[in-house]
Amino acid sequence: MKIRSLILSSLSALALSACAAGPDYVAPNPHPASSGPFLSAADPAFTPEALSGDWWRLYDDPVLDALVQDALAANTDIREALARIERARAGLRGANAGRLPQTAIAAGATYGRVPAGQVAPGGEREDWSHDIGLQMSYELDLFGRVGRGVEAARADLAASEADADAVRVMVVADTTRAYADAASGAARLRVAEEIVALLDRSLGLTRRRHEAGLSSGLDVARVATLRDQRVAEIPALRADRNAALFRLATLTGRAPADLPEIAGERSIVLEIARPLPVGDGAQLLARRPDVRAAERRLAADTARIGVATADLYPRVTLGASVGSTGSDMSDIFGGGPLRWLLGPLLDWAFPNQEPVRARIAASEADAKASLAAFDRAVLSALGETETALSNYANALERRRVLQSAREAAERAARITRAQQREGAINSLEQLDTERTLAEASAQLADQDALVSRAQIDLFRALGGGWASGKGLASGRAVGEAARQLAGLER
Repeated sequence: MKIRSLILSSLSALALSACAAGPDYVAPNPHPASSGPFLSAADPAFTPEALSGDWWRLYDDPVLDALVQDALAANTDIREALARIERARAGLRGANAGRLPQTAIAAGATYGRVPAGQVAPGGEREDWSHDIGLQMSYELDLFGRVGRGVEAARADLAASEADADAVRVMVVADTTRAYADAASGAARLRVAEEIVALLDRSLGLTRRRHEAGLSSGLDVARVATLRDQRVAEIPALRADRNAALFRLATLTGRAPADLPEIAGERSIVLEIARPLPVGDGAQLLARRPDVRAAERRLAADTARIGVATADLYPRVTLGASVGSTGSDMSDIFGGGPLRWLLGPLLDWAFPNQEPVRARIAASEADAKASLAAFDRAVLSALGETETALSNYANALERRRVLQSAREAAERAARITRAQQREGAINSLEQLDTERTLAEASAQLADQDALVSRAQIDLFRALGGGWASGKGLASGRAVGEAARQLAGLER
């Protein structure tokens, strides 16, 4: 009785003094400068308003809205990320199970022969033996090993969820980019065909002048060469547009042949013509899923230091078992011989604790690496956003200059065509003007596409890409968008 009392009082004292081993996690605070306005956001192209999660709706294009919904529902990368969340959730369930008693049932039947000295007078030496037992154990989490494990698993789950959000950001941006590339490709094709049509008229005029003896055959050949060079660019533009549509099909979980025709009908560059909402650094860091994932991984690795540190101390488990053995089943369930055991089990790596301390050092190194990864994620988010802001603002400025250049080239072309009809200029001057107009028109069309891409890249850098509860329903939405558009057309 004295020994039992001593054991119980010792366990009670340990339980009262129980604490979680290892450091308590404290979320790192980014540098205060990272929370302020963006350096590149002073341009009139931006506003300090917060960015909406469903930023693609700013384009006011129902076909794009439907395609994004399809991508969020059926994209294979998102499905893979969701599977990783399920795996992390299962890991958390397993960690939580460590807080509950562990039970096991064992049963068996054997047939054998026992020595004669172990058999009661008149008993059988050969017979069946049946055994059944129930075992139960419960770890007293005196030093937080199980609790820290649950803490780490919960942080791992949150990191997996943030990773899935990052995939959604990527998928939404890629889907919008593919749709925009297809629209820009159609616009560039239209410009290329318009240039060819202008050169066809110029070639026809030059041929008529040649037939009238006012131009040489060399003049005709030069204009024809310029015209054919521009015609040769059309197949490459068509291939680029088709590639964008094929990417769009893959991103929305379709085979290329299953992509609705309405997805490729837009021939106007996809662009938001008003200033873009960008928020500030604090909103960026709170919104960027890669930053959230890095912070949660740091929390998980910090908790694992506690898991390793808890092994420095005794692990106390309460165990119990009950069972029965008999020659037949009636002996077991009919009040036959019953055995039971009850008592604590002490497991302690002592005095050689060097392996435990090595695991602690490894866990601390993992936490240091995770802290560096968090800092890198913060710096990358800020750097990518500033770069995207600068690229977009400068893309707009370059387009303004190209628009002016294209207007000047068009005026010059109109003048030279009139002068050519009157015989006031030679063919080389007229050819040079046509070439300048063709190049200015193509450059402007290309820059329109670059502005559209820069806009989408900015939204990606800002961490926008999905809104909670939106885009997750199954099914296809493009058909509904087509019906909506048909209704608008009517």
